[in-house]
Amino acid sequence: MESIQKDHDRLWANARQSKFRGQAQDVIDALQRARDAIAEDPSKAAVTLAKLQNPIKTTFDAMGQGLKEKNTAQLKYGRALDRIFRDKDRPGDEEEAIAQHPALVNRAIYLHMLREGLFDVAATFAEETDAKHQAQQDTARRHGTDVPMDHPLGLDKSFPAGMEQQFIKMYHILVDLKEKHNLQPAIDWARQNSKVLEDRGSNLEFELCRLKYTILFVEQSPAHALIYAQTDFQNFRGRYMTEISQMLAAQAYASNLADSPYAGRFHNSASFDEVAQAFSKEFCSLLELSADSPLYLAASAGAIALPQLLKLRQIQKLKHTEWTSVGEMPVETPLPQAYQFHSIFVCPVSKEQTTDANPPMMLPCGHVIAQESMQRLSKGAKFKCPYCPVESHPNNARRVFL
Repeated sequence: MESIQKDHDRLWANARQSKFRGQAQDVIDALQRARDAIAEDPSKAAVTLAKLQNPIKTTFDAMGQGLKEKNTAQLKYGRALDRIFRDKDRPGDEEEAIAQHPALVNRAIYLHMLREGLFDVAATFAEETDAKHQAQQDTARRHGTDVPMDHPLGLDKSFPAGMEQQFIKMYHILVDLKEKHNLQPAIDWARQNSKVLEDRGSNLEFELCRLKYTILFVEQSPAHALIYAQTDFQNFRGRYMTEISQMLAAQAYASNLADSPYAGRFHNSASFDEVAQAFSKEFCSLLELSADSPLYLAASAGAIALPQLLKLRQIQKLKHTEWTSVGEMPVETPLPQAYQFHSIFVCPVSKEQTTDANPPMMLPCGHVIAQESMQRLSKGAKFKCPYCPVESHPNNARRVFL
């Protein structure tokens, strides 16, 4: 599988580095300039078109050669996949657990494309599914069986409005963070949502500002970093005074920072990746979405579990047995910690398992307790979280659906 992964990464990298769009735009610009020149002086039309011929032909030849190389790479990748998976046993349609819930699948695909920045593809997908949905409703209406149908993308009334625009904004900020190392758009967003982030117990705004301080310290001068700290760290003094003191203490080691106790804070190559991941998590949480793509998690977990399930299926065929339990895996599947989600919750206060009548409730600080525990602690008024000093009102708590 490592060779396949390398081929896939190589193909994806080539696709992202494609020059086709720029070359096509160059051709369009050249044709536009030629048209303007001819419109201005029609007597020079022959000369203008003659000058245009060679550059256009050269560009088309380059695009054709590039497309040929891309097509060859895709064919090689397809053949490599066939060599590995050609004779592999595959689960049948009878094992498809979500075949009766196409809206859930469509929703996962749509949101995944938005998360990946494939906005044009997501918009086309939404249009096609909506058109199919409308056709189904028209057919049902003509046959007198007009019944309410779920939204084709599973986007009900509780789904945030302007979702695509929100993800476009997130994607642009992430590009600034990861590729341009520009922290300001993310800092501006964190400040605009500081109240909500603070209620959640998030430290995103401080982490972004701290990283900007270190960048100024290393790339410009300790003096620039100190001026920034004096103006932008004022709001953080109460909660992050210890961290701020440590950063300011590094000023004393400015001439020999590499050998100082603070070297690790100022020379962390993964800093931008870490804040980008934290930003994505907080941005999605404000949209009431998971930090990771459900489609990616489901596909990855399925790929991990598939070999073991296929082996079990072969054993069942040999022994002529079947697994009859519904909604339960026939074998224990070892998944990484990040893929483990529990369908039960035990309240850390009452030590009792929650139920539909006593569901888990998430407080604004992010801690979760049972509804009955929250009611006992609050008595209908503001109360302090049993695990942190954040105060909140029961009306601000949100139910957690397991």
